[in-house]
Amino acid sequence: MNSTSIDSNDPPQAPRVLTIAGSDSSGGAGIEADLKVLTAHGVYGMTAITALTAQNTKGVNGIHIVPGEFLKQEIEAGLEDVGVDVVKTGMLASEENIRVVAETLSKYGIEKTVIDPVMISTSNHQLLPDSAISTYITELLPITFLLTPNIPEAKRLLSLDPSLDINTLDQCISMAKRIRDELGPKNVLVKGGHLPFKKTAVEGEKDGNGNQKYVYTAAREIGEKRVSVDVYYDGQEVTLVEVEWVDTRCTHGTGCSLASAIAANLSLGHPPLTSVRLASTFISTSLKSTTHPSTPFSTLFSHIGTGQAGPINHLHRIHHLLQLAETAAPLFPQGGFIEWLLEHPKVRNVWHEYTHHEFVERMGDGTLELDRFKFYLEQDYLFLVQFARSHSLAGYKSKKLEDIAKSASIVLHIQREMALHIGYCASFGITKEELESGVEHQACTAYTRFVLDTGHTGSYLHLQIAMLPCLLGYYDIASRLYNARTTKTTEEGNIYYKWIKNYISDDYAQAVVNGMRLVEKSVEGIGRTVLEELVDVFAVACRMEAGFWEMGLRKGGTGAIMAAK
Repeated sequence: MNSTSIDSNDPPQAPRVLTIAGSDSSGGAGIEADLKVLTAHGVYGMTAITALTAQNTKGVNGIHIVPGEFLKQEIEAGLEDVGVDVVKTGMLASEENIRVVAETLSKYGIEKTVIDPVMISTSNHQLLPDSAISTYITELLPITFLLTPNIPEAKRLLSLDPSLDINTLDQCISMAKRIRDELGPKNVLVKGGHLPFKKTAVEGEKDGNGNQKYVYTAAREIGEKRVSVDVYYDGQEVTLVEVEWVDTRCTHGTGCSLASAIAANLSLGHPPLTSVRLASTFISTSLKSTTHPSTPFSTLFSHIGTGQAGPINHLHRIHHLLQLAETAAPLFPQGGFIEWLLEHPKVRNVWHEYTHHEFVERMGDGTLELDRFKFYLEQDYLFLVQFARSHSLAGYKSKKLEDIAKSASIVLHIQREMALHIGYCASFGITKEELESGVEHQACTAYTRFVLDTGHTGSYLHLQIAMLPCLLGYYDIASRLYNARTTKTTEEGNIYYKWIKNYISDDYAQAVVNGMRLVEKSVEGIGRTVLEELVDVFAVACRMEAGFWEMGLRKGGTGAIMAAK
């Protein structure tokens, strides 16, 4: 058995990350930064030190490289006992150490790696000799899972002229693609911290996803710096990971900490792109906390060192824990709960199962049998009746008149929607009398009673989360099917086109926005225990939604609605 794996009979272990990097005696970068970031993510961190550095916020005064044979002993000591889920590398310092790392990763079959090609310090001190670059490229990059070069490092890996001016996103995208396609890493993240942009909306134009289109121009003045954009490329799609530009002197250790945060999130089970996004948010919040400290602890950490570049605040999450005591450290930025929820390991797969179910895919291409869709419509009418009850219960659970009024207005909206639903069903030959005399299928009963039971036993917020998959999912499904623009997604070619259009209407889109705002406001200050309860409620509701589609797909062959006895 591979020494890094866990036997199925072993007790569960904490996520484990091994960082192979240099030591920063000032504590801002290197393994010291890595361990702080890993701890802030709740991950067990181990180290294998490649070099000792004598440095501070003013610069690097000296480097003592660890012999390759001893580095190998360090790495294997951790792998053969504790095991590892992800390996992160930073400063490797020598050609010998690069070979040791590459050989050891291959020997132990380590697949999840985050390789930060540390070559030059912020103070322009060379941390990797030129003679080692070719070894880095030929032996380490081909077995790299995710590579995180900054712009100077990307140019060096591609043997570009160091004086070449990189000032556009297109150039960064080109470098990311070339590094992956020519040098071999599976995923590449070209970091854009060296190239802040100003961001300008293009009036009246939308991007490929129907969102506002923007133009990014390299910022020349401090006042123009608005966003930092990292370019992620996985061999198929380019993704721009954008965060707000933060004007702060506390930038020492940014690259090390980002790579460690990515490694931590990978070890927690998140996919690569999600891990990158979460890590970017973590670093952005860290930088912001040095300019707008949210706790007394952060204030103290924003004035370390007298050099040009002070350390980032690696511990901003822990500072919140210390400040708020029982309130959990923020797992997402303000307004980011729903994004965090949809990417949660408990939710991600079941959300995809719900929003990409065979039933909706066949609606999108027009191949769904009509009797299956009619059966779904009949059950959906009964579902809406119970959902009106759920919103009435939400009004009862509310403690604010404003929220009670919102629940009442939603019930009235459902009443109007049901009138439209009756008319829509009539176009398929289903009468109002047939709808009202129908009997719920067990999938409909299970789903709606789960929602009502959640409302009875839980809080107002628990009930809102139980109803949230329906609100978000239908808009997500309809938007995706509409934007797919298949040959049959037209009013003439697909009888389900009207259903798709209904759930991307302006009214429904606004309802989704209002619902999301309500939820985001409601979760502010919620502790970790309650957040996990909400995750579980949402995941079950998503499974119920998928079961509703399955009901239509499997039960629809019976045709007419079951008559009440």
